[in-house]
Amino acid sequence: MKNFLFFVFFVLAFNAKAIGKETTFKKELFDKAQSEGKIVVVSSWIKYCTSCASQMKVLNKAKNDFDNIEYFTFDVTNKEIAEFFNIQYQTTLLIFKDNKEVYRSIGETTKALIYEALNSVV
Repeated sequence: MKNFLFFVFFVLAFNAKAIGKETTFKKELFDKAQSEGKIVVVSSWIKYCTSCASQMKVLNKAKNDFDNIEYFTFDVTNKEIAEFFNIQYQTTLLIFKDNKEVYRSIGETTKALIYEALNSVV
């Protein structure tokens, strides 16, 4: 049983690192996207977070499935960005439309619910 649990932990930890996590958020780009009338999606992550990796997989697929959406990600330990969005937890997902936050979730990783949120603002 210990070997099985170790294997599961190892696989989950590897999968969390397999998605390229990087901070892509820049205030200037965020403002530009909003001024251009784009829908803006912001997600937060933290190193070794499996739910963050799951959410990022869905968002990476959504980039190909939705037009006129700008995606930004950031490490939640970046206090300046986290305070800007009032985010305290990893795997937080924000959607902005018409310069207003229209959706916020914490820990949402299912494709169906994330796509439902995106479809509701497109």
